Amino acid sequence: MKLFSGIRKVQFGFIFMNVFVLFSQSNPKFKVTLDAGHGGKDYGAIYNGHIEKNVALAVTLKVGKLLESQPGILVNYTRKTDVFIDLIERANIANRINASVFVSMHCNANKNTVADGTETYVMGMTKNASSLAVAKAENEVVTMEKDYKEKYKGFDPKSPETMIGLTVLQEEYMENSIALASKVENYFENIGKKVRSGGVKQAPYMVLHKASMPRVLIEMGFISNPTEGAKLDSEEGQNEIAHAIANAILSYKKEYFGSSDTEIEKTIDKPLVEKLKTENTKTVPDKTISTPKKDSEPIVNSDVVYKIQLSIGTRKLETTPSNFKGLKEVTRESEGKSYKYFYGNTTDFNEIKELLKTAKSKGYSSAFIITLKDGKRIK
Repeated sequence: MKLFSGIRKVQFGFIFMNVFVLFSQSNPKFKVTLDAGHGGKDYGAIYNGHIEKNVALAVTLKVGKLLESQPGILVNYTRKTDVFIDLIERANIANRINASVFVSMHCNANKNTVADGTETYVMGMTKNASSLAVAKAENEVVTMEKDYKEKYKGFDPKSPETMIGLTVLQEEYMENSIALASKVENYFENIGKKVRSGGVKQAPYMVLHKASMPRVLIEMGFISNPTEGAKLDSEEGQNEIAHAIANAILSYKKEYFGSSDTEIEKTIDKPLVEKLKTENTKTVPDKTISTPKKDSEPIVNSDVVYKIQLSIGTRKLETTPSNFKGLKEVTRESEGKSYKYFYGNTTDFNEIKELLKTAKSKGYSSAFIITLKDGKRIK
């Protein structure tokens, strides 16, 4: 924006507006990839006439519509129609747009039809038999893919434990994934007795393993439970679940990206699913992601310090450039049994933006800006 010349009052007003625009442009769009589990020849779980692939798609479209109504959010989908998508391609769809988060939606099932409640998973190994069983059921879809033995060499879908050697790099996104998963479960709890929150869990899901950003897999309830299955397949139930998930994503965005988003009220058009199914038959919508304009004018707040959080993990690394892909002046902080690694230290917001770009160009795709005041982290 160019500033007018003229009387000082007008000039000051335009300077203020210019600074405001710079702050608003500093945040690129928050990119959400929504993944409706199963699809096409892969029906997922089927109980009492309720089909998992249909429920997953219906809720995913509702979540997407809610998020698209909010400013500063770009939503893309692994599928918007009843088509089969490879697990690795679902993750690649998110990777190609450098998504901020990846959210995969599913329904749980159990031969014990009394089992109920939600569960939200992050990528990781577990010795919990029930979590491994759920992961095994979801991962076995790879056998429907062409040349799956070559694509997933070394991975046995019948034995999720074979992924243990592939999880070394997952810690980079673990903290943020757990934060998002926790918000999802918290919002499910807010629905009340209609949905029982089962909490955050870890399991070796192939679709999560391949996605290079904070990501979660949501089991929205047990389709095998007659009462819960009917709820999952109802307009009212899908609306409530969609609002919970959308609000959890907005809450995560607000905390980690500094937005001023508020909760979405529980109103949604009933013919939404049918409308969207006919609107777009493409697997991935063709959207152009705009890059914010670079502005060298410093935006300084001497009261706060900005840093880039690169990663968190249990390994204590020396903060030498060779351990951080050439990045210099990396610092380390301990938190419990974990270590956090930071890059940069400045009061200039534009400078920290450029440092964030540098970090991401080095491969730290989940790096984000944190703000400190008097040495304490603030939102």
